[in-house]
Amino acid sequence: MKHLLLSAAALTLFAGSAAAEFPLDARYTDADGDYIADIPTDPAQHVDPSMLVFAYTPVEDPAVYADVWKPFLDHMSEVTGKQVEFFPVQSNAAQIEAMRAGRLHVAGFNTGSNPLAVACAGFRPFAMMAREDGSFGYEMEFITYPDSGIEKVEDIKGRKMAFTAETSNSGFKAPSALMKATYGMEAGTDFEPAFSGGHDNSILGVANKDYDAAAIANSVAKRMIERDVITPDQIVTIYKSETFPTTGYGVAHNLTPELQEKIREAFFSFVWEGTAMEAEFKNSGEAQFIPITFKDNWSVVREIDAAMEVSYSCS
Repeated sequence: MKHLLLSAAALTLFAGSAAAEFPLDARYTDADGDYIADIPTDPAQHVDPSMLVFAYTPVEDPAVYADVWKPFLDHMSEVTGKQVEFFPVQSNAAQIEAMRAGRLHVAGFNTGSNPLAVACAGFRPFAMMAREDGSFGYEMEFITYPDSGIEKVEDIKGRKMAFTAETSNSGFKAPSALMKATYGMEAGTDFEPAFSGGHDNSILGVANKDYDAAAIANSVAKRMIERDVITPDQIVTIYKSETFPTTGYGVAHNLTPELQEKIREAFFSFVWEGTAMEAEFKNSGEAQFIPITFKDNWSVVREIDAAMEVSYSCS
């Protein structure tokens, strides 16, 4: 396996490219400059639903994750005094739209869609999964299958490479910027791009030789191997990036301040030991939620977006 950080050329491209301010949709305000929507000052604009709706980022089979998240959602119900329902979303766009429309109250948005959720849906992220020692994150990997003839990134030229979705950090934005800045390759010109719709689809596509290569989040691959969806010998890693922040968890901006505080309490008081959460995420070592800020922890992601001229306009 070729283990690399994002190259110096790519890092130079990203460094200092993020905008000094983060643009929110006109319906939100950011008076304190923390890059996320403020809680409305007018109590008449606060929302206090009788039932909280939670959605996990649409990475893999939603049915599997309904069971995985049940212990946590039961805990949130106890802390908040409200019923909590798991909402299985099928795409990042659908998840963002659900929060923007007021149908989603608590969520985990993946790394790449986090900025768009903040800008367009009033998402207020405050937590992220971490290992027992406080470390966190995942790496982007370029994978292929054994005997594909691809041994290094340059060998992808002329072949078929899978991305996940345009909102994905490791599944599209970071690899696209890297390939252009460091390897001089662009999709549609130097290789054939395909969009699989999800990291699990990309991984299965490579394992089944439908794609010659794919850009994926290695945390997803580890979980798929742990669940025997694929075997380790079906894929080969030819590139590994620096560590990126993982899914960011938070709330809709207009929930009452008291409810937002109780939801935060639920995240940070949850005991993982002996739960389905511990069993599911043990392969990546995650065992707790830690506090984060969008302004600091997502700076590298915003820099990649700026380098790719990504727009956060809300349509």
